[in-house]
Amino acid sequence: MAIFREKPYTGINFVVDLGNGDEFGPESGLCEVVFPEARVQMLDYRNGNDKESQPRKLQTLTRYGNLLLRRGVIGSLLWYQWWNALRNQDIKATRTITVKLLNEDRSEVVLIWKFLQARPVNYQVSPLNALGLEPLMESLEVAFDRFEME
Repeated sequence: MAIFREKPYTGINFVVDLGNGDEFGPESGLCEVVFPEARVQMLDYRNGNDKESQPRKLQTLTRYGNLLLRRGVIGSLLWYQWWNALRNQDIKATRTITVKLLNEDRSEVVLIWKFLQARPVNYQVSPLNALGLEPLMESLEVAFDRFEME
């Protein structure tokens, strides 16, 4: 699926499916996606009878940071309801979140990220400010078990 080219893509054209199959509806309209760090932890290991004095590296666990989603408040309760379901121990509250990067004219998907077994761990709304002109924003921080790219 990934479409290679020498010129880097811009990050302004993207769609997000929050696990409900809707990429283009108002509830899927995000202004920012902050990707998490993905890290394979390594362990130093050395046998006592090794001829070399330096340890070798062994792969241990894979760890991920959390995915951060942001959008303007539009009066939808979708994010809150998903977070609330998890808070109330709903084991079916996990989803697969798909982020698709589009080319400049939005005619083609050029890269896909999938976040498997995703669940919200933090829901937040920006402060109300009577003197400000900025849109009211909501953020959803999402933990997941694994991610894949296509």
